[in-house]
Amino acid sequence: MEMIKPVKRMKLALGPLLYYWSREDTLAFYQQAAGWPLDIVYLGETVCSRRHLLRLPDWLELAEKLGAAGKEVVLSSQTLIESESDLKALRKLIADGREGGNHPKVEANEWGAVRLLAEAGCEFVAGPTLNAYNPDTLAMLAEMGATRWVPPVEMPRETIRDMLAALPESTHIETELFGYGRLPLAFSARCFTARHYNLQKDDCQFRCLDHPDGLVLASREGEDFLAINGIQTQSAKVMSLAHRFDELPAAGIDVLRLSPQWRQMDRVVAIFRALADGDIAPKEAPARLDRFMPAAPCDGYWLGEAGMDYHPVGAPA
Repeated sequence: MEMIKPVKRMKLALGPLLYYWSREDTLAFYQQAAGWPLDIVYLGETVCSRRHLLRLPDWLELAEKLGAAGKEVVLSSQTLIESESDLKALRKLIADGREGGNHPKVEANEWGAVRLLAEAGCEFVAGPTLNAYNPDTLAMLAEMGATRWVPPVEMPRETIRDMLAALPESTHIETELFGYGRLPLAFSARCFTARHYNLQKDDCQFRCLDHPDGLVLASREGEDFLAINGIQTQSAKVMSLAHRFDELPAAGIDVLRLSPQWRQMDRVVAIFRALADGDIAPKEAPARLDRFMPAAPCDGYWLGEAGMDYHPVGAPA
C-alpha cells in the first residue's frame, strides 16, 4: 500500500446537519460523533425555522458533551432569516451563554449574523452562504472577527488560491472547504418539499422527515439532477474530494468539511481521517468510499467545471 504523509495535518470538520431527522436519531448521531476522529463539529439548524425538534438548549447541551470529547464546537446560524422570530432566535444564539465565557463560536451564514457578531466583539466562522468572492470581502470579514471562512461551494481551487494570495500579510484566517456531501446550492422562501406534496409551506406536515438524505429529482432524460431539502436545493450527486486530497494544501485549505448523511457517516469519517493521517493514498479512496455514499460522486466545481462532473484519479483535470 502506498503511504503519503501530508505536508501539514488537515483538520476534519463535521458540517451542520442539513436534513430533518427525528430528535432521537439526531441525538444518537451526535452521541456517536463524539467518538469519531474529528477536530471540529458544527451544530444547529441552518435550513428551516420550522424544524424545531431540537432547541437551542439541546444544541448547547450537545456542544458541552462534544467539547468534553475534545472537539471544537461551532454553532451554525440559520441561512435565511424570514421573520422577527428568526431574528430573535439569531440574537439568542449569539448572546446565550456568552456571560459564562464557554459559549461556542458561531458560524455566520448571513450578513445580519456577521453584523451582530462584530458588534458583540465575537470571533466567528464565515459560512459558505456569505458568498465571499474576492480578497477585499474576505479581508473585511477577518477585520470584523472571522477566524475561519468557508468558500462558496462552487468556487474552484484556482480562485481560492488566488484570493488567499491576494490577502494583506496582516490578515490571518483559516480556510475550510466543503469536501464531502450533497452540495447546498440555493435557498428560497418557498418550500420545495411541501410543494412536491401539494402542501402549503406553513402546513408542510414536516415531510422532510421522510427524506433523511433529501428528495432526489431526475431530469427528463432520467438522470438524477437535484435533491430538494425543504427550502434548500442540493446537488443529487455527492461532492467528494477524497481522490484529490493531496491537492488541498496547495490551494491553502486548512480544514475539510464533511456534511452529515443518514447512514455510514462513521465509515466516511474514518476514510477521510486515514487520508489526513497519510495512511492511505488519495487514489485508493474511491474504492473504499463509494459503497458508503448515497449517490454517485462529483468534483467539477473544484476544477472550475460543471459541478456534476467527475474526474477519476489520472483523468485530465
